[in-house]
Amino acid sequence: MKKQTALTAIFTDIGGVLLTNGWDRGSRRKAIEFFKLDAEETEERHHLCFDTLEVGKITLDEYLERVVFYKRRSFTRDEFWKFMCNQSQPLPHMLTLMQQLKKKHRLKIVVVSNEGRELAEYRIKQFKLDAFADFFIVSSFVHFRKPDADIFRIALDIAQVLPKQVVYLEDRPMFVQVARGLGIHGIRHIDYNSTCERLAEMRLS
Repeated sequence: MKKQTALTAIFTDIGGVLLTNGWDRGSRRKAIEFFKLDAEETEERHHLCFDTLEVGKITLDEYLERVVFYKRRSFTRDEFWKFMCNQSQPLPHMLTLMQQLKKKHRLKIVVVSNEGRELAEYRIKQFKLDAFADFFIVSSFVHFRKPDADIFRIALDIAQVLPKQVVYLEDRPMFVQVARGLGIHGIRHIDYNSTCERLAEMRLS
């Protein structure tokens, strides 16, 4: 019987796994309603430059200048930024789960996430993700963005683990598929209970 390779690391997304998504369509819809923005124009401008923000080629200020503050507004950038921050909330039990798994199994925890720098840094500090995560392979930090497989290769190199030693938690099926293509064990995160069941099957409980 072939011996199962021990899992030594968990790679995890932030939005949709540990926390709510940082700046997704739902969050933008709330902002459009709250600040009375033109929905069609805001979404068009967002899609034209959001990828550039997530790979770290523009700052949040530049993004907001292009998407929101290209004309005079009745609100300030600080008010808009505060609204963006308030959209981030922890998902039930997931932060505790990561802490428990790390301690019990002595795992490396590696965040692999598509996020702009400013929002990622806010979320890391606000929710104390650095209390359990060993490395942050964030698209705006490393200038590669999922589904580019190179972002996973960077994570593997920095964590110094083999793909077969890693389980990756991600809510987007395509990104799970990309990770599996590199030999990483992928779990599509739907909710806390189903993820715990899948982890238990891998002897991580």
